[in-house]
Amino acid sequence: MASSIAPRVESLASSGIQSIPKEYIRPKEELASIGNVFEEEKKGGPQVPTIDLKDIESEDIKVRERCLQELKKAAMEWGVMHLVNHGISDQLMDRVRIAGQKFFELPIEEKEKYANDQASGKIQGYGMDRLLFHLVFPEDKRDLSIWPKTPSEYTEVTSEYARQLRGLASKILSALSLCLGLEEGGLEKEVGGLEELLLQMKINYYPKCPQPELALGVEAHTDVSALTFILHNMVPGLQLFYEGKWITAKCVPNSVIMHIGDTIEILSNGKFKSILHRGLVNKEKVRISWAVFCEPPKEKIILKPLPETVSETEPPLFPPRTFAQLIQHKLFKKT
Repeated sequence: MASSIAPRVESLASSGIQSIPKEYIRPKEELASIGNVFEEEKKGGPQVPTIDLKDIESEDIKVRERCLQELKKAAMEWGVMHLVNHGISDQLMDRVRIAGQKFFELPIEEKEKYANDQASGKIQGYGMDRLLFHLVFPEDKRDLSIWPKTPSEYTEVTSEYARQLRGLASKILSALSLCLGLEEGGLEKEVGGLEELLLQMKINYYPKCPQPELALGVEAHTDVSALTFILHNMVPGLQLFYEGKWITAKCVPNSVIMHIGDTIEILSNGKFKSILHRGLVNKEKVRISWAVFCEPPKEKIILKPLPETVSETEPPLFPPRTFAQLIQHKLFKKT
């Protein structure tokens, strides 16, 4: 249900307010780094790399190796990249965007039918007045009762997108395994394989903000997942903390953004980076993003640097933890 502490984001946005409540104003030391996202997107300097996947499974070993090296460099230096020629059609991605947008255009009372209840542990559903969260794969683990019935095509297009994204995740995990000197299926097995790796979708809705220079859509964080795949509605907002500065990701048509998460950073012993990132808001356009988090099972697997990534000169950087313990450590700094 909606929080009783902070006013509803969507209600505030539609009320025509000219200034934001003090609950949403970021600390003074952070405000200096928050600029106009449209101006920030135009800036030169370092750019999030774009990786063309069309050669990732090429039969020409040299061509394939060149693609793997580009992926490896992006994973090591940035931990985030735009993927193009990823195999998911533009038409399907557009249908996913339209279905999600239609859901958020429904009256609040209609959306509340799918409300989560954090207090009772029901985290899936509509919440915080601006997000929709639910498991999308494996299909036998889904709870379709909390998937929107309106628009009618939501379940069909989201299910198909999840199936194709699961295939893309396998392709990326295989490539990253080879980059680490593992067997091709190495990382896939370490994060749960086809049966246990969970894909959780979170649709974030960021309304127009009257004072975007004072607020953030999402505060700075790294993803705890193995991989995160992001679609958005071509409105800039994602920022990455790279070499001591906040860099705004440009909007690359027909791409899927991919983050390396904490889980892969641990398994690679820090060779692949889980980058700090945040979301900006703006006063001109609504921004919507579709993030799919690929997560290992909470208790079944111990996450620790793989033997192939450790040596006398490169000792383990992370202690062994289950995924559940990793989440607890991250949220509450528990060991």
